[in-house]
Amino acid sequence: MNRQQHIDLILHHYQHPRHHGAPAQATVAFTSNNPGCGDVVTVYLCSENVTAPVTLTFEGQGCTVSQAAASMVMELMQGKTLDEIEAASVEPLLALIGPDIAGARRRCVTLAFDAVKHAGVELAGRLRTGQVL
Repeated sequence: MNRQQHIDLILHHYQHPRHHGAPAQATVAFTSNNPGCGDVVTVYLCSENVTAPVTLTFEGQGCTVSQAAASMVMELMQGKTLDEIEAASVEPLLALIGPDIAGARRRCVTLAFDAVKHAGVELAGRLRTGQVL
């Protein structure tokens, strides 16, 4: 994709976010923020056990890049197992955003990705110890 195609994709995800909103019930929620520019993302993960596919949603506010990237992360991670989320690389997300934007706004781009990774670790720990609420 060229730079304009990356920008168009970012704008589309920002204007039409995928998997957006708090679910009726989440197994775990994790909030992450970027104090430098005010971005906030809360990710919600639902799973019945450590080997089941995970359902993810998010809520947030902040810059176009952080919120579009959160939408992209939800699409990239949707239906993966906790082990797959743990092993996931940020590279596919960086490729979707584009090298120019990802390089200049890395924290905005990775905010939701990092939140999903942290939430996945927390959820796996709860499921393995039977501490699911």
